[in-house]
Amino acid sequence: MLQDLHRGLTALLRAELPEDIRAQIGISFATPGDDFPPASVALPALNLFLYDIVSNADLRQSGGGWEPQGQGEFLRAPDPFRIACHYIVTAWARDGVPAPEDDEFRLLGEAMRVLLRYRILPPMAVVGEFARRNYLIHVRALEGGRLGSPGEFWQALGGKPRPFFNYSLIFALPVSDPELSTAAVTDPRVDIVRKP
Repeated sequence: MLQDLHRGLTALLRAELPEDIRAQIGISFATPGDDFPPASVALPALNLFLYDIVSNADLRQSGGGWEPQGQGEFLRAPDPFRIACHYIVTAWARDGVPAPEDDEFRLLGEAMRVLLRYRILPPMAVVGEFARRNYLIHVRALEGGRLGSPGEFWQALGGKPRPFFNYSLIFALPVSDPELSTAAVTDPRVDIVRKP
């Protein structure tokens, strides 16, 4: 499921970044520590590091009622969990360029332009399980995030601090199968008894 989020984000960036950038960059979801990039990622690169997965009650919806399925059968889908995945987005220049910070700022700015364009991920970025279930994936960007101290974060990774922005995706995750009931009310009746 999380790999479907990453495939969708990669498709979105590949489709909407300026052509001169998308033709030359790698897109990674690796830990941005002191040994970044991994061998599989060519620089320059954009990196979307998933650092936190938490429950999100803000977009939770009350479950539906019992839906008729046939003669005397009713189905009810339990409420899915709402999950928020928090990313930091960083840009990494190719080694040996004269002004790596300029390249990184341009990459980061263009990634920001693409990722901030949508409050709900567009269909091209909704793939795999998310496309089959037809659930919306909500976007929150440039909010404070849940990192705490960015300096401590970079220190924990063993890397040097670098510019980044926060990006979050919120989606529904069903964890239970629908319930089936055959206990339909077929003869509603109210008895009123007068007490002496």
